[in-house]
Amino acid sequence: MQSKEPKKLTKLNLGCGAFKKEGYVNLDCYGHLKPDIAHNLNSIPYPFPDNNFELIEADHVLEHLEDVFGVMKELRRIMKPGGVLAVKVPHFSRGFTHPEHKRGFDVSFPYYFDPSFKGGYCGSEFACDKVKLRWFAQPYLKKETLPSFAYYFGVIFGTAMDFFANLSPFICSRLWCFLVGGFEEMEFHFICRK
Repeated sequence: MQSKEPKKLTKLNLGCGAFKKEGYVNLDCYGHLKPDIAHNLNSIPYPFPDNNFELIEADHVLEHLEDVFGVMKELRRIMKPGGVLAVKVPHFSRGFTHPEHKRGFDVSFPYYFDPSFKGGYCGSEFACDKVKLRWFAQPYLKKETLPSFAYYFGVIFGTAMDFFANLSPFICSRLWCFLVGGFEEMEFHFICRK
């Protein structure tokens, strides 16, 4: 009887914190949280070979790092061609509510990964196929901290705000986001071009 080799995990949960995901390699800098791999995310290279992951999720981690373009270049290195990079980051209108955040993001973030962008192509090519604004982000955290009324109000009001904002994230981000107190989150889906 042949022994089965363990299935290679091709999904990475970058900066997992306390939110590890089944079926992913969970990577974080805090060893006490018991990630699969503890590694300082500001220290490049990451401990993975080239073309290793089909999916990388970075949920509220890039805003904590020193060199976002360096990290994006490293993520591109460890992604398989055609792989998906799902990024959630704070929108600049409410992006500095956490004391360790170094920056907020805008709808212009994907431009820097397009080689035809003369305003500052960063050298790592990604195609962006989704940009989404979210008014009430990370509900899994808020459910633990907000009173029930405030939580459900946030969910309902946030759903309405998200609908209108995502009719045109560019117009919302540039014109009316501050009228509703700003947006908490931007979500980007990037496709790795090789």
